[in-house]
Amino acid sequence: MVKKVLIALVLFLVIAQFFRIDKTNPPVDPQADFFTNVQTPERFQKLIKNSCYDCHSNETNYPWYTDVAPVSWWVKGHIRNGRKALNFSEWENYKASKATHLLDESHEFTVETKMPLFTYTVMHPEGKLSKADRADLANWFKTEAAKGE
Repeated sequence: MVKKVLIALVLFLVIAQFFRIDKTNPPVDPQADFFTNVQTPERFQKLIKNSCYDCHSNETNYPWYTDVAPVSWWVKGHIRNGRKALNFSEWENYKASKATHLLDESHEFTVETKMPLFTYTVMHPEGKLSKADRADLANWFKTEAAKGE
């Protein structure tokens, strides 16, 4: 019985490799990007790029493990959901009230350590935020949100 399960698992993994994810990023319009539209200190630009942009922009860098199914499917789902929730590459397209709401949520998710995801920072240590960086970035998001209210 165990042997049959292992054979089935191996077959599934082999067959799964034929179902690749699309790694094509949508076009990027620099004029629509967050950093073009929101004056952001260089320190926070770096933190946001390292901790957020892979899932929350059209500038995703797909690492080697996105060539391996079913991990690739899981990662692609995170990217799809991340872009749907907040896409820094399309910031100009948000209404002011939506942009303010997204900044409020960014503050909240940063404070509550919901973002970046732990699973992301395991594979991307540069995306991990120190306590000080997390607090400073959260406060910056809050300050920017208050400008829109």
